[in-house]
Amino acid sequence: MAALFAGRVLVANNSARDELDTERELARCLDNKVLLLYFAAAACPRCRAFSPLLRDFYVRLTDEFYVERASQLVLVYVSRDDTEEKQSRFLKSMPKRWLSLPFEDDFKRELAERFAVAAVPAVVVLAPDGRLIAANAVEEIRRAGPACFRNWQEAAALVDRNFLAAEDFDEVARRSLTDPVRRLKYKLGKKTRDEEEEEGGSAAR
Repeated sequence: MAALFAGRVLVANNSARDELDTERELARCLDNKVLLLYFAAAACPRCRAFSPLLRDFYVRLTDEFYVERASQLVLVYVSRDDTEEKQSRFLKSMPKRWLSLPFEDDFKRELAERFAVAAVPAVVVLAPDGRLIAANAVEEIRRAGPACFRNWQEAAALVDRNFLAAEDFDEVARRSLTDPVRRLKYKLGKKTRDEEEEEGGSAAR
């Protein structure tokens, strides 16, 4: 998922306003997680009504007060605000773990076009590999609350790292990436040995 924001900056919604701009930082924050792109504007009445619900939804899935371990969920606020001050004021009332694109970044418009966002509020839900899970999950979140995350998790086929030791997860990744190569090597090696035996047999005859 970090590839979606390659070459971009994401800003952490904390007091230091930390900027994530390296491939490593983006990967650490975004990889193996369901991504929510929240398109909204502070001045929009519908957004003002929905944003507290989304904030509660996110907190109940990620805050240790409610859950033993945070869900594999990350949210990027894609502002449709008309001033940077409005964007900053809005984010101050939202969870510190939210991320956002800088106000001046035109990539916000590109994202809106890519995911056909015509009106706000809109919550686009993406799997870790970039597949679209929901074009707009606003009504689903209103209706089902945090329970809808399980459906997204299943649709995304997430590998839950919390249930795997680090070495186990590395082994899964290593096996999935190298299996085809190793199988090919095995086949080639086996074929070579068979050919050698056949050639040896022919020579003996």
